[in-house]
Amino acid sequence: MYMPRANEETRIDVMHALVAEHPLGALVRVGDNGLDADHIPFEIAAPTPDAPFGVLRAHVARGNPLWREDGAQVMVLFQGPAFYITPELYEEKARSGKVVPTWNYAVVHAHGKLRTIDDPQWVLDLVQRLTNRHEGGRATPWQVSDAPQEYVDTLLKAIVGIEIPIARLEGKWKISQNRSAQDYARMAAGLAGTEGGAPLARLMEQWHSAA
Repeated sequence: MYMPRANEETRIDVMHALVAEHPLGALVRVGDNGLDADHIPFEIAAPTPDAPFGVLRAHVARGNPLWREDGAQVMVLFQGPAFYITPELYEEKARSGKVVPTWNYAVVHAHGKLRTIDDPQWVLDLVQRLTNRHEGGRATPWQVSDAPQEYVDTLLKAIVGIEIPIARLEGKWKISQNRSAQDYARMAAGLAGTEGGAPLARLMEQWHSAA
């Protein structure tokens, strides 16, 4: 990934937070037909001695050939907030007109070797954690135990666990760090007033506060 120094994010906790908030990753590998990608919701766990940047865990359908690629080198892409930036938000637009549009975004790329875990209890524990996390904000959260046990047992046989100890983690926050403080504030305020741009505005404000 092209990485200008101003856009590089190296804080593990910040990258983990983006993955946790945007858990649907695109897992890329080299398959029989060349590059292939699977879109999978992951959980991210803290670093371990064998995984200095954390561990990604998920499950896939048994019919998906991905789980048979045990040991394969893979990359998982996570897309955070992103939005179009209009030149109208730059002070220079009124002075000289020498500005152009751009696109701001935050992404994380995780690299590592795929591990297959064909263990029903491991998969059940994972499914329960994922369910509890994503149902936690609901007034009446659904739980795996709400489904009939025989039904759950049948479904567990149809899925396989995977995990990826992360050997390399890259974060790119392209959020106009090269602009002036005035432009940065104008962009954040302008984005905050739009439905699609509000998440990016919050990310920009968080970055500016921590910088």
